[in-house]
Amino acid sequence: MIFLILLLAGLASGIVGALIGLGGGVILVPALLFLSSSVSTFPDLSPQEIVGLSVVMMIFTGLSSTLAYMKVKTVDYRSGFIFFLGSAPGTIVGAFVNRSLDIPSFQLYFGLLLVFLSLLLLLRDRLNAVSWFVNNGKKQSFYDRKADKEYVYGYPVWFALALTFFIGFASGLFGIGGGSILVPAMILLFLFPPHVAVGTSMLMVFLSAIVNSITHISLGNVPWIYTVAIIPSAYIGAKIGAKLNRSIKSETLVVVLRLALLLLGLRSIYEGIFSS
Repeated sequence: MIFLILLLAGLASGIVGALIGLGGGVILVPALLFLSSSVSTFPDLSPQEIVGLSVVMMIFTGLSSTLAYMKVKTVDYRSGFIFFLGSAPGTIVGAFVNRSLDIPSFQLYFGLLLVFLSLLLLLRDRLNAVSWFVNNGKKQSFYDRKADKEYVYGYPVWFALALTFFIGFASGLFGIGGGSILVPAMILLFLFPPHVAVGTSMLMVFLSAIVNSITHISLGNVPWIYTVAIIPSAYIGAKIGAKLNRSIKSETLVVVLRLALLLLGLRSIYEGIFSS
């Protein structure tokens, strides 16, 4: 029964993570926190073990979805590698800080982060300062055939490196892959087309998850027996999510992302407050 639950959790994480570029950890981490604290028959996993399991899973969801997005040419390789260079050292620092967090603190901080990102997406049409980032960086363009709209986007490299270091830190700390922060930032600050933001995010998630996993493995945070159920189901789920992404309009994708972040964030805050 435990492995069946993990199979379903991995499948859902892969689908949602690839669909909106989150990497899957933003689904798996809250799910395992809930199961571990609320279901008596489920293994009592520590926050460190949950994060370790999540980051290993994200290697495979990242690989699966990146390959799918490469086929439809919605991956900005230059940006993906720049974002990785910034995030990689951040994941290492975050993984070491993770050791000092208990479950209530972890859930509370994690939830506040997700709600903040959701609110930013809600207000994105009212934020007029974002053009500064595009005007002070190398501009690129992308034509979205479904929306019949051309996007012009860009960013200063120094700012992207600084931002993705913070994103990498949050990824190592919370095991969320970084996509839950990077995708809103790419859409809000750099004016990325949503579909390109998702595809590029998954490339960074894949590369960062490798570094992140090595760090958590060295710290002994990975419960290997449960990866048997999580990895294959998440890999298949990521393929499904990437396929679904291609049939969704850009604005619909943003709405789905916003709702997912808000609901998961509120749930995590509730658990963090009332389990302390």
